[in-house]
Amino acid sequence: MVDVDFDDIINTLSETIKTYDFFVDWEKIENNVNKVEKRLNILNYLIGKENFKEEFISLLKEYPEVITTFPILIAVRTHSLTVLNNKTMDLETLEFRERKKLSNEDIEKYYKFFKETGLENLLKDRKIKNLVDYVFGVEVGMDTNARKNRIGKLMENIVKKYIEDDLCSKYDNIEYIFQATKDKILNKWNINLILDKTDRNFDFAIFNKNKGMLYLIEVNFYSGGGSKLKATAGEYQTLNEFITDRNDKNIKFIWITDGKGWETAKNPLKESFNKGVIILNLEMVKNGLLEKIITE
Repeated sequence: MVDVDFDDIINTLSETIKTYDFFVDWEKIENNVNKVEKRLNILNYLIGKENFKEEFISLLKEYPEVITTFPILIAVRTHSLTVLNNKTMDLETLEFRERKKLSNEDIEKYYKFFKETGLENLLKDRKIKNLVDYVFGVEVGMDTNARKNRIGKLMENIVKKYIEDDLCSKYDNIEYIFQATKDKILNKWNINLILDKTDRNFDFAIFNKNKGMLYLIEVNFYSGGGSKLKATAGEYQTLNEFITDRNDKNIKFIWITDGKGWETAKNPLKESFNKGVIILNLEMVKNGLLEKIITE
């Protein structure tokens, strides 16, 4: 087994793995806007209308389907919204699912929604010129909430490229599964894993057919500190012990993790390392340590 020094892990942590396409998922945003573009263009009719309430009521009677766009106008993704009436202190619920017809009472509720949320003034005073462009901007802002998930995907994609380029394309005897489950591993390599959870899903499983060795791999990246790091280190320490104790010796667990967040949580990481967890960061993978572990 290749020797790994814990200090090398800490001293070569990456500051970021963000690429230029990390910040905004333009394709997803464009698709989201395209889904509501026609209905937003119908609502554009209300921009600048002085007799806003009358025009609003008339529009909803003719085009009740536009109510499905209302949540995104206030940067919310939901089919229903419950709010507190600050005058009566009662809860009020609005549904934004597709309707073929709206009652006068329903339309009054939707008008109140427009008025109370400030959308009436936004359109009436021409503070925006086009709702399609406006929603495009809203989607860009909301997309930033997905960045945390994208970090995980980026880490997976980076490691996946190393596996494909440094292992599978160079060695005929090495195969891998992305998002590997117990059933996938059994079906592909006839290896019956004993796991701590029936639904356990590994980011990667790599099999060296010549050695008969199976490597189960988890990957993650932490740019900031927090209790999550300690919990993750503890979880993988326990997982490694379970895999080692309950399975064949030809099955190993590898944890590829990175990010400056670990500088704030060195102790739990070192504890996992000292308990036998094979830990690598991206610099080590880049320098061929993962390849050596899998092939030597």
